[in-house]
Amino acid sequence: MQILPLLCALLLLLIQGAAGLSLSRGSPQDCERRGGFCSHRSCPPGISRVGICSDQDFCCRSRWYP
Repeated sequence: MQILPLLCALLLLLIQGAAGLSLSRGSPQDCERRGGFCSHRSCPPGISRVGICSDQDFCCRSRWYP
C-alpha cells in the first residue's frame, strides 16, 4: 500500500509532461516572434518543430535558439 502514493505522483508527472508536447497553432508572425520560421510540410534536419503556421506549414526553430 505504500507504493500507491508514489504511483499516483508518477502518473501526475507523466500527464503534466505530456501536456507540453503539443504543438501550438499560430500565425507566421507568431512563429517569427518566437524566433522561428515557417516551413512547408517538414522542418530541415537539425531543426525542431515548435508550432504550426497553417494546415501544411510548421513553425521550425533551431534547438540552440536562446
